[in-house]
Amino acid sequence: MDINTTSLEPWIKQKITGDSSGLLTRKQIEEYQLARLQETLSWATGKSRFYRHLYSGSDCKISSLQDLAKLPFTTSKDLRDNPLDFLCVSQNDVNRIVTLQSSGTTGKPKRLFFTEEDQELTIDFFQHGMLTLVKPGDNVLIMLPGEITGSVGDLLRLGLARAGVTGIVHGLVTNPEETIKQIKRDNIDVLIGIPTQVLSLARVKDSQGCSPALNLKSVLLSTDYVPQAIVQELERTWGCKVFNHYGMTEMGLGGGLECEGFCGYHLREADLYVEIIDPYSGRPVVDGQPGEIVFTTLTRSAMPLIRYRTGDMSKFIPGPCACKTVLKRLALIKSRDRVYLNQTDYLTMSDFDEVLFALDEVLDFEITLTDGLQRGENQLQLDVRLKGIINWEVQKKIHRALDNIQVVRDARQSGRLRVCFYLQSSTGVTFRKSTAKRQIQDERGSVSGVG
Repeated sequence: MDINTTSLEPWIKQKITGDSSGLLTRKQIEEYQLARLQETLSWATGKSRFYRHLYSGSDCKISSLQDLAKLPFTTSKDLRDNPLDFLCVSQNDVNRIVTLQSSGTTGKPKRLFFTEEDQELTIDFFQHGMLTLVKPGDNVLIMLPGEITGSVGDLLRLGLARAGVTGIVHGLVTNPEETIKQIKRDNIDVLIGIPTQVLSLARVKDSQGCSPALNLKSVLLSTDYVPQAIVQELERTWGCKVFNHYGMTEMGLGGGLECEGFCGYHLREADLYVEIIDPYSGRPVVDGQPGEIVFTTLTRSAMPLIRYRTGDMSKFIPGPCACKTVLKRLALIKSRDRVYLNQTDYLTMSDFDEVLFALDEVLDFEITLTDGLQRGENQLQLDVRLKGIINWEVQKKIHRALDNIQVVRDARQSGRLRVCFYLQSSTGVTFRKSTAKRQIQDERGSVSGVG
């Protein structure tokens, strides 16, 4: 069956060539990206104290896309330590400041600055990217923060309005039953939300034990790693298409979006240049080889970022997409949060997501790793929020699910890991209080492994 070409392609062609019709080529994209990279380097070294210092004494001129690899990286530590040094405009020209708290309780936050023009780029991406899953006249419920001007929900609403779509900012889900009522009342066609929060809606049951009938056409999941277990549950419950979005605040919120082929993210290549590098050597890898995502902004005014290391793991998928676009495809993101038990064995949130969200009873969970009672022992505390009544059968299901994670099974059997459960029955409200990515909380006093 033929599928539609991603809606990003004509938009990107318009941005690159001034004409959205006709075929877009990789040559056009790469020539444009090189020109924008050269402009960005000139702008950043001329205006930003950070980049002027970083590149002092070195030649930062590039004559090919491959030359970019000779430049040093920008890191999240740089953003935490020197946020104002990145600024390329007067603070009077800054329209929006976003503060991102670190995962620890005492770490410095990251601060990101955007001009009105920078935010316009995001609105433009939302307008054209969302056409992959909406059409004029649709009603979209935005279950993300949107009360503040310039927040992600607000920018989505503005982008959808330009596409002739009504975006209703709901905010984070706090009462799934009430959200279900709003979906019915407002004749919602499309949902946008955090994976675990959307799952909590799918697992609401009526008095007969059935999921409420909703006439949803599609769902867009964003802000966090998207477990396939959640995608499959939403597809099964609502019979709709489930799309993934990849982005981060540092990118300007929007990064890439799946098409109807559901085989990777197509990137906003007119605004971002993306590399995949070996996380240890720092060298670029060939398409098809996994590595760390690094990006450079091409059109940002207030705070351009050059070779920013995201910590996210993925790869470029070789070969053409089923939608026939020439845009690159980025494989679905792998969780970045490796927590080591020793020199070689590590845990990731995504491993737990896939096995625990496959259980019908699980709504959400949190993981905390602490020192065990014995030397060399780790203790894993699993706080699980369940729907329905807690019983021994549910506990056995969770035990069996955890044994499907080989690292957990082997560590438990060898005495290196002790697992404790704390189960809580819930009406559906999840742990989520923000759009921050879910992570394993490592509270050990000393870690014998590496990270």
